[in-house]
Amino acid sequence: MKTRFSISDSIFNTINIVLTAILLVIMIYPLYFTIIASISNPHQVALGNVIFLPKEFTLEVYSNIFNNSQLWLGYRNTVLYTFFGVIWNLLLTIPCAYALTKRGLKGRGIIMGIFVFTMFFSGGMIPTYLLIKDLNLINNPLVMILPGGASVYYLIVTRTSLSSSIPDSILEAAKIDGAGEFRIFASIVLPLSKAIIAVMALFYGVGHWNSFFNALIYISDSRLFPLQLILRNILILNQELRIDITAAETEQIALALRRANMAEAMKYGIIFIASLPVLIAYPFVQKYFVKGVMIGSIKG
Repeated sequence: MKTRFSISDSIFNTINIVLTAILLVIMIYPLYFTIIASISNPHQVALGNVIFLPKEFTLEVYSNIFNNSQLWLGYRNTVLYTFFGVIWNLLLTIPCAYALTKRGLKGRGIIMGIFVFTMFFSGGMIPTYLLIKDLNLINNPLVMILPGGASVYYLIVTRTSLSSSIPDSILEAAKIDGAGEFRIFASIVLPLSKAIIAVMALFYGVGHWNSFFNALIYISDSRLFPLQLILRNILILNQELRIDITAAETEQIALALRRANMAEAMKYGIIFIASLPVLIAYPFVQKYFVKGVMIGSIKG
């Protein structure tokens, strides 16, 4: 049977479709522009001629990127920081969230209150730096992994999801059969929590992949720089090249201008390469992402 819509329903659906299409364009166009700018002539990009289609197709930008050993070193570092950082985050978040679902846990309210307190108050940058220094984590790759091992907000979402998606009857039945807490957690809780684990892995992974502030403060060894910090340095280099152009002699302007345009175009290429792993990973966890977010937000 065909569903009949009233005039008001049709108007409402049309407005929703138009607004959704506009939002889709707003979100997709920056990534699309990044792609077409990275495969266009850098001079055309600098002149603002690249808007909807690439101009003077070239792969010179990616050739320069692939030949830059520092970029690949940063890429490798970011992959390692993200992989081990996500594992560390999940090892802290999931067991802690499960423990906080236990109604019989003594001091659960106090513990949760302490966690929530840290969401609004912190020691500040200088005390944190002194702590990191005393722990011998300066210029140490572990500084990109260990600090901030668990996000309180993600902890609350995970706790809500576990308490809502796992029936108490299953846990009680396991206890009657003689299973201990570790056995219940490993054999029941984890298999039934794939959705929220995938969501947390995605959230933590994106955070680690885009992280550069800790490296900016605690790391001075270029061999340990993450990709995002190298991208930042390229942006700064681009600004310095433009300054040099204004102070250069006439015969040096052409060469300096080409370098500045190439640095600008390389920025788009690096942004695309840096975003590619996240774009590839998201479709594989999309169904878990939707399910986990809905469980953690509505049923909570």
